[in-house]
Amino acid sequence: MDSLVLNANAKINLSLDVLGKRQDGYHEVRMIMQSINLHDEISIEVVESGIDLTCNKTWIPSGNSNIAYKSAALLMKKYPISKGVKIRINKNIPVAAGLAGGSTDAAAVLKGMNNLFSLGISDDELMVLGKEIGADVPFCLMGGTALAEGIGEKLTCLSPFNDISVVLAKPRVSVSTAWVYGNLNLEKITSRPDTNFLLKAIDNKDIIGLAKNMRNVLEDVTVDKYPVIEEIKDVLVKNGALGSLMSGSGPTVFGIFEDKHSAKKAYSTLRNEKWECYIAETLCEER
Repeated sequence: MDSLVLNANAKINLSLDVLGKRQDGYHEVRMIMQSINLHDEISIEVVESGIDLTCNKTWIPSGNSNIAYKSAALLMKKYPISKGVKIRINKNIPVAAGLAGGSTDAAAVLKGMNNLFSLGISDDELMVLGKEIGADVPFCLMGGTALAEGIGEKLTCLSPFNDISVVLAKPRVSVSTAWVYGNLNLEKITSRPDTNFLLKAIDNKDIIGLAKNMRNVLEDVTVDKYPVIEEIKDVLVKNGALGSLMSGSGPTVFGIFEDKHSAKKAYSTLRNEKWECYIAETLCEER
């Protein structure tokens, strides 16, 4: 095998709590992460030498500032790989959107090169490597439904919460994760997710209970600067969502729907608005 193609799935946060700031500058989090079938397509081909990365979005960096490139470089540094790779990213996941679009591409490169070069790296070892690239990469390697703790790398698999219809809308702004965390005042957080309740809701596949109790403390920062996020949340609920939430540091908002029909109806309405809109479903764990 000298080439392969992988789907790199986006993620949403069904909850996000920030517990404190660590001495190394990172934040301790406790959040529930969920894969969805909105995905980038990653093609990897073995070549004679080097790393050649391109993307269908020409403004995406192609050098070592791209974390998919960093993944390839990391494997080449740590393992006996005598060839190079040509990586093509067909990007469908919006960038700087709170959906782990870069992290999932990086995870796909780690998986793909592990297979192409028969490196024999275990799933757990890949996740350790992924942490060197970014905090969301370990989850993107694992996929499915998980409780993420630490800086996001301590993962606990949860009961599958798959085949749930979601509609996503991204306002035409980009948000820096570093800026959001840098402006988060932990002492002013007044409403936190009841993570234990949400874990039980997932275990019972209680879609209504989960949707109506989702919470993301980073909304306190992002919504303050971009009120359109709250507007989108309201529009989703008015169009049938059981609940809506900003994913990650934003600005993408998603709504959870009771069935595909109601999701399609809402999507048809929202896509005529001024936002980028997507319809998707939640996915099982991939390992």
